[in-house]
Amino acid sequence: MFKRISISIFAIMCLNTYAQKRVRDLGLKPGVLQPGKQNSITDVAGVLVGHKTLIKGDSVRTGVTAILPHNGNIFQQKVPAAVFVGNGFGKLAGSTQVRELGNIETPIILTNTLNVSTGVSAVINYTLQQKGNEKIQSVNAVVGDTNDGWLNNIRGRYVQEKDVLDAIKNAGNFVTEGNVGAGTGTVCFGFKGGIGTSSRKLPQSLGGYTVGVLVQTNYGGVLQIDGVPVGKELKKFSFSNQLLNNVDGSCMIVIATDAPLDHRNLERLAARAMLGLGRTGGIASHGSGEYAIAFSTDPGSRILHQPESPVTNVPVLHNDYTSQIFMAAIEATEEAVLNSLTMASSVKGYEGHQVEALPLDKLRELLKKYNRIP
Repeated sequence: MFKRISISIFAIMCLNTYAQKRVRDLGLKPGVLQPGKQNSITDVAGVLVGHKTLIKGDSVRTGVTAILPHNGNIFQQKVPAAVFVGNGFGKLAGSTQVRELGNIETPIILTNTLNVSTGVSAVINYTLQQKGNEKIQSVNAVVGDTNDGWLNNIRGRYVQEKDVLDAIKNAGNFVTEGNVGAGTGTVCFGFKGGIGTSSRKLPQSLGGYTVGVLVQTNYGGVLQIDGVPVGKELKKFSFSNQLLNNVDGSCMIVIATDAPLDHRNLERLAARAMLGLGRTGGIASHGSGEYAIAFSTDPGSRILHQPESPVTNVPVLHNDYTSQIFMAAIEATEEAVLNSLTMASSVKGYEGHQVEALPLDKLRELLKKYNRIP
């Protein structure tokens, strides 16, 4: 009996391993630029990512994802940053100060819509308790959301401050994708969405900079993968029938780069992420909040809370050398979205709602049919 159970568990594990693959493991290579070593936002030196996943009973399918620009005291050493809003039907706490001052001073937190306030409170407590912050009286916590109410009993507001702090504490260089953290209960193009990440490493001739992207996908449209009309071929796309009319839910995009960009060019960089979403077939529907947050980790560009001089002298990349970085962000955003889909698995949740993962066997057939893979 034990042997039979062990074999069954092994078989399920094998099926899950087969089902969950990054898009490059399927043989597809989106774009023309090369990815970084891990093809992850953490390829940008210093960036860390942590998750806290909450799965309880048949109704809790949610969580938290934390992105840290560096592992030091972010409040004391702020990073230049910007926000671009593709469609503003969402909640991005802290965005107005980022736009006004051009920097981020806390970890970036992603969670569900009704727990944004929990994320803000947790980040404030985290920052106030850090050594060196004993006298600060204002903290601009950056917390974004998507609405996971189809698979998660969102009104239960199950995310607690401890969960947010755990995600920050767990932050590391390896990024788990799919049904984890803030992506646990999300839906994308009618399939199971989640957390996805990707990066691009520019050759030295183009500056040698790295651009990394992390997404929390929960939006709709007509799925395209490397130009292949996957949603149309699988007959599963927004407005194709009454069951798929809801294309709302939002997408949060976080972009990191080690290029010395100021607030103005970081906002331009963030705007390019919307082109990456467009490549995947997203339509930025009425009720979907499309937000991009971009920041630079360049050490020389950090903004000290207590400046040593009234005049700052920081390096800034010339406008003429930003196009390749914009292109990298577009490609990495597109691939991060695809990874969020191909790394996700089917989920049954609140009120018996079930969302199937993108079927990779059928996807392979379509990629072959359109000559995208051998």
